[in-house]
Amino acid sequence: MAQAANVKPERRRAERTALRLTAMMRDGTRSRVNARVIDMSTQGCRIECTTTVEDDSWVWLSIAGLETQFCRVVWHCQEFIGLQFEKPLSEAVFNKLLADQSRLPDSAIKELRSIATRTHRLARSAEEDQIAVLADLSRKCAVDAVVEGLRLGERAKSR
Repeated sequence: MAQAANVKPERRRAERTALRLTAMMRDGTRSRVNARVIDMSTQGCRIECTTTVEDDSWVWLSIAGLETQFCRVVWHCQEFIGLQFEKPLSEAVFNKLLADQSRLPDSAIKELRSIATRTHRLARSAEEDQIAVLADLSRKCAVDAVVEGLRLGERAKSR
């Protein structure tokens, strides 16, 4: 029962799409660090990054093909960070990014599966306030891996 009280209502304004993009993140006090974009919407993204950040802090996120984005850290849990763009991406820019990434390679699908497994394991030993975030990320990555795997199979059949 205690867990149910800690589950936060969905605050996301736009559904995120699975992507595997290399990025660089920098806050005002540190040098740039490598990050991987897991999923994204016009409003923000979820990244995997080894640096520590505080909720409600502001960071710069550089993603190839996009202008550097100024982002607010909405949440962080272990090595995963949810970011909200200061200025939402235009639909045209977002659709172009999706078109460029429309076919995730098999390696990206394996990465999604790996994240799903890792976050599931982390959720089992996490603090109570982190369980819901990690479980949601695990579920989302597992579903994305299945969907992208089915798409890859469909493309292979059509050849």
